[in-house]
Amino acid sequence: MTPVAPSAEGLVDRYGRVARGLRVSLTDKCNLRCTYCMPAEGLPWLAGPDLLTDAEIVRLVRVAVGRLGVTEVRFTGGEPLIRPGLAGIVAEVAALRPRPRICLTTNGIGLDRVASGLRAAGVDRVNVSLDTLDPERFRQLTRRSQLDAVLAGLAGAASAGLTPVKINTVLMRGVNDDEAPALLRFALDHGYQLRFIEQMPLDAQHGWDRSRMVTAEEILAALATTFDLSPDPAVRGAAPAETWLVDGGPARVGVIASVTQAFCGDCDRTRLTADGQVRSCLFATEESDLRGALRAGADDDELARRWRAAMWGKRAGHGIDDPTFLQPARPMSAIGG
Repeated sequence: MTPVAPSAEGLVDRYGRVARGLRVSLTDKCNLRCTYCMPAEGLPWLAGPDLLTDAEIVRLVRVAVGRLGVTEVRFTGGEPLIRPGLAGIVAEVAALRPRPRICLTTNGIGLDRVASGLRAAGVDRVNVSLDTLDPERFRQLTRRSQLDAVLAGLAGAASAGLTPVKINTVLMRGVNDDEAPALLRFALDHGYQLRFIEQMPLDAQHGWDRSRMVTAEEILAALATTFDLSPDPAVRGAAPAETWLVDGGPARVGVIASVTQAFCGDCDRTRLTADGQVRSCLFATEESDLRGALRAGADDDELARRWRAAMWGKRAGHGIDDPTFLQPARPMSAIGG
């Protein structure tokens, strides 16, 4: 196979996949210290000059949408709500034509205060991370006593119309793996959509241990003790979550089995880090620099060409089960989900 990118308009890779979803990390900073993500003292954050400016982010998203066929833009972090220019960035992206669908992944802290403004700016829906409903367990997991703030953020998002409000949950063996049914009951009672995610090797400490990961099979077995689950007849497409009808529907629960049932063959995502690096895969060990080219005066055609070349080199899969697998040097907080 040739390593040279094709002249196609979109973000095509050599396996025929087309990236239409863009994940944009707005910052590597976060106001939580989740044990499976970073150490208690935090991490060495990116220096201010290394971060893309608001205008640079909008320009690169414009290239992705206008020239490369991206139809959905998801803003992530770190924690995107702590980016001062978030609402302005969203408004400019919402003004692009064709208008992309705009989503936000957040820990929910402070979301209740800004949800209406983000909705007005152009955010269509949000995903909120929530791993436990127990205040003390939340404090142990995140090293912060902010459960009430997250719950308020969820309610605020729903009130503002950022629907469907989705909850992302990571279960950890011996930590919160007993909460699966309670978390689903909470989501059903409040009209949220819950998605469980297998814990992935993306922690800053590089301490991920597969034996401690709660698998999709185990998650479904735990839920089945309380709920009747049946396969969702809807076409999954490129969605990362396999969904199940709960007690006959219409409510659903999703499971993202990133490790045990990889869906790499249907992946349609490209990623842009807060410092302007293109990543073709969440687990990529290489990046392509757009920030340098942008600041050196590259026009939009050149930026698009570089982006296409980066995606053409995308690997067939993440390779977690390969004995030669190497965890990315960047943790999740610096990559963007």
